[in-house]
Amino acid sequence: MYDPVQLRTFLAVAQTLSFTQAARRLGVRQSTVSQHVRRLESEAGRQLFSRDTHRVDLTEDGEAMLGFARTILQANERAAAFFTGTRLRGRLRFGASEDFVLTRLPEILESFRREHPDVELELSVELSGALHRQLAAGRLDLVLAKRRTGDTHGELVWQDTLTWIGAPQLRIDPERPLPLIVYPPPGLTRARALDVLEEHGRSWRFACTSGSLSALVAAARAGLGVMAHARGLIPPGLVPVPPRAGLPELGDVDFVLLHGRRRDTAQEAADALAAAILAGGDRLHRGPVVSTHPDPG
Repeated sequence: MYDPVQLRTFLAVAQTLSFTQAARRLGVRQSTVSQHVRRLESEAGRQLFSRDTHRVDLTEDGEAMLGFARTILQANERAAAFFTGTRLRGRLRFGASEDFVLTRLPEILESFRREHPDVELELSVELSGALHRQLAAGRLDLVLAKRRTGDTHGELVWQDTLTWIGAPQLRIDPERPLPLIVYPPPGLTRARALDVLEEHGRSWRFACTSGSLSALVAAARAGLGVMAHARGLIPPGLVPVPPRAGLPELGDVDFVLLHGRRRDTAQEAADALAAAILAGGDRLHRGPVVSTHPDPG
């Protein structure tokens, strides 16, 4: 029988690919995380992570353990709820960033609704900056969104690298302003893209502005320009801009869960949904491998 505590630690490492980040998320020491992983690997009789001083990666057995870990933890939670006789109730106002529109977040929400049918779930899809403001104003109970580099608020779900993406056939002329496809203010990726371009003295122009991810993706697929986007969430039909195009690096971005201030039944429901998102976080950003285009454009 696998220990649920060790399985939760395993999922935290698998989602962040960092023992340090997992320790911060779980509120334990890094040595505790390492101990839990070693014990789980010993119990399984397989190596779940390949790791060195620079990076952590899942092995094939680790990838297999992901599904088992989620299933075991979900069954454990259902059994606990059944035998304690508790049923979550109340209204839960959940806000999610536009970035998750094309991911498997709907599957996680569907599973949550199935397990907690008495919770009235209200979903708001907005830009991360708008979600932060609504949470601060008390209009949301739980938010899944990006945060600015250097900020420490929120519970880390995973860290990703921002990259420039566009249509495979896109050609970039270094002598002309870079055509940008962006969210309107207060989009965090918009702000990062403009800051980086200003720092490197790269001229730019707005080719498309929209608060809808679907609209931005359509514009990018049409070859109107480039957009800054998380590498793990690249939509189908778009590819990273080749390094030889000479665009400056955008750095990393954190995806986090943030809780509101309510202390009632909504808080219990928010905690349960947060746990479900953390348990299934790898499904939000693990997609098909995206090939890069060999022509620098």
